Amino acid sequence: MAAAAVPRILFLTGRLAEPALRAVLSELAPGRFDAEVRELGLQVAGLMTAEMIRRRLTLSKGIARVMVPGRCRGDLESLTADFGLPFERGPDELAELPEWFGGKARRADLSRHGVRLFAEIVDAPRLSLEQIVTRAGELAADGADVIDLGCLPETPFPHLGEAVAELKRRGYSVSVDSLAEADLRLAVQCGADHVLSLSEDTLHFVDAGSTVPVLIPTRGGSYASLARAIRAMQARRQPFFADPILDPIHFGFTDSLLRYRRLRREFPEVSILMGIGNVTELTDADTSGINAVLFGIISELGINAVLTTAVSPHARRAVREADVARRLMFAAKADGALPRGYTAELLTIHDRRPFLQDLAEVRALAERVRDPSFRVQVTAEGLNVYNRDGLWSGQDPFALFPRLKLDHDGSHAFYMGVELARAQIAWRLGKRYAQDRPLDWKVADAHRDLDEDSPCR
Repeated sequence: MAAAAVPRILFLTGRLAEPALRAVLSELAPGRFDAEVRELGLQVAGLMTAEMIRRRLTLSKGIARVMVPGRCRGDLESLTADFGLPFERGPDELAELPEWFGGKARRADLSRHGVRLFAEIVDAPRLSLEQIVTRAGELAADGADVIDLGCLPETPFPHLGEAVAELKRRGYSVSVDSLAEADLRLAVQCGADHVLSLSEDTLHFVDAGSTVPVLIPTRGGSYASLARAIRAMQARRQPFFADPILDPIHFGFTDSLLRYRRLRREFPEVSILMGIGNVTELTDADTSGINAVLFGIISELGINAVLTTAVSPHARRAVREADVARRLMFAAKADGALPRGYTAELLTIHDRRPFLQDLAEVRALAERVRDPSFRVQVTAEGLNVYNRDGLWSGQDPFALFPRLKLDHDGSHAFYMGVELARAQIAWRLGKRYAQDRPLDWKVADAHRDLDEDSPCR
């Protein structure tokens, strides 16, 4: 008996997602279906519409059905009628495609990155050697590759050499960040791996050592002086990083981004470092989002290293966020894909799918409960509490609580108070809630390690 032919499925996509889609299908399709991929001449697959498909698509023979991106807008039933075969929306995220076909979710590979992460101890001269070592350990645990000792203007750092030596002894790569010539000379003499920062006037500091410097302009915005320093170091055949300096928002931010682009275009092989503290520290916005956008720019420009800080209380997780962001952008760039569906670690305040069930589903569950234990679930409409005695829904825990009749059960009342508070926070922010589990603030939680199975560990 001849084996049954596998169905042929046509997958429609855009230019950005096409390589990643082909990679997923190469693992998913063999033996299950014959996959054909068609790019319809648009950049982003999510911008596809039914009318666009109708105008641009010509079907080849043998197609059994057509899969369109999950965000494709329009009436697919009309396409089914017009073309005479089923049109089906796939999942919103490409990473969910294996599950869509009944397989296991494709695990994103976030073990790789292409950016060296410098993390600065900004007040190093004011810390004891023991405090510097402790802080270095914390930064390394957050993902730092290089521990940067930040010197302070007109502040003595008598134990600078000792600090460099001790950190090196403990296996850390070390950089020293100072504008004082004495600090820079001592750092080179003590074997620091990097010095930040040299200009065209101070390149001779690294003539005799193996220290790799970071070059900056002689004054803010002076691209020409940076270019001269680069050419001088290239002539010496010595390794270096170049940093045009990222300026704060409203103080040259956009122009400074353009300098990085110009540097990459004019010196395509040069290693570039970007210091991002002027934006993360000096902008009153959650740094997880700022880091995501900055590392998107860093990825597009092929920047090789980043110097970050965690000084302001609102930027306390900036190093860990930078580590996650560099891995996220590396994976998405390698796949030729949008940075979606790889990790939720930077989604600290909101979740992409906060409400897993609708109110009708909760009502159906409540009707089947036959015991007195309270269940708490959150839907788009608000909070829902139910047991065998009924279902109570609302948006204010203070309005719901009296209906639970827990006046004489202190421990149970305390428990339900905690759960309703968590549920209300989750509902108001659009976070996922699961009874008996704390809300997950992802990378923003300073007291939470990444899950053991997280690819960002």
